Amino acid sequence: MFDRLSEAEKRFSRIDEELSDPGTLRDIDRYTALMKERASLSPVIEKFREYRKAVSDGEEARLLLDTERDPDLLDMASEELRDAKEREERCERELKLLLLPKDPLDEKNVVVEIRAGAGGEEAALFAGVLYRMYVMYADASRYKTELISSNETELGGYREITFLVTGSGAYSRFKYESGVHRVQRVPVTESSGRIQTSTATVAVLPEAEDVEVEIDPGDLEIETIKSSGAGGQHVNKTESAIRLLHKPTGIVVECQDERSQFKNRDKAMKILRAKLFDLKSREQNDKIASERRSQVGTGDRSERIRTYNFRESRVTDHRIGLTVYTLESFINGDIGGMIDALATADTAEKLKNGALSDAD
Repeated sequence: MFDRLSEAEKRFSRIDEELSDPGTLRDIDRYTALMKERASLSPVIEKFREYRKAVSDGEEARLLLDTERDPDLLDMASEELRDAKEREERCERELKLLLLPKDPLDEKNVVVEIRAGAGGEEAALFAGVLYRMYVMYADASRYKTELISSNETELGGYREITFLVTGSGAYSRFKYESGVHRVQRVPVTESSGRIQTSTATVAVLPEAEDVEVEIDPGDLEIETIKSSGAGGQHVNKTESAIRLLHKPTGIVVECQDERSQFKNRDKAMKILRAKLFDLKSREQNDKIASERRSQVGTGDRSERIRTYNFRESRVTDHRIGLTVYTLESFINGDIGGMIDALATADTAEKLKNGALSDAD
């Protein structure tokens, strides 16, 4: 790890030299790239220098302990040695965290798909609860949301709903929500007061740019269809809805929420691009050894990740064994604390599973 840090420090110094060159200032693209690289290295280099200062202070204190006879100076040297050792250990821990490989997708926008699972109408209503929860969290976190498509039921639930979340770091926060969410409550359709267990699945897909996913027009089958849904003045009047079939993968995407056929097509392509990018990413991840994967679980849509128990006002995340008894505020968008805990557990697992072995 320290060899890698020394090389990084040399690179940091070379960047500063290049930035002071008048020729670099005239090359805007080069200047911008160097400033970006410097900004990414700066926290690591600052912490490395703080670490080396702690090591140096410790060596001086040890030397004083070996050569000094004055009791007062010996006490001072002992205290300085303890302090230097504590700073050294703290800096080393922080350096390991700073050197953890960053998920290149973390800064991306995300496409979120929620689908009703087992439980009929109650599952559809729960899908609506989850959608509302994520929109409220996004609003509180200053992300923007945009509805892409939905299939609403007569009671106001959703058989499925897809929306886009935009903003810096959106994927880094929402990625932990992929999986099966389970609800235990008395359904509005249940007259006997009996608790029912229902599920909804959540898929979080990083938004893909055109340059990341190439789609051959010849691979697409595009169909215009009439909108359908629970009702409304515009439903079933015009063929504005779009259904895309990507023939090589069999992926089907429908979008009907816009009155404009062109807008629906644009949104459908956005979803298809995200699905293809996600498929490509999953294929790459399958090649990674299991011991190098995060064990928190950020992508398996068949994995039951969380239970919402309304009678006990309880939310339990099964991946990290965390339970909170603040269900009402949780479903009103106060999920940041749970996401923080999942991110912390994810980092801990990466450290435990040797994510730094290549650097040591």
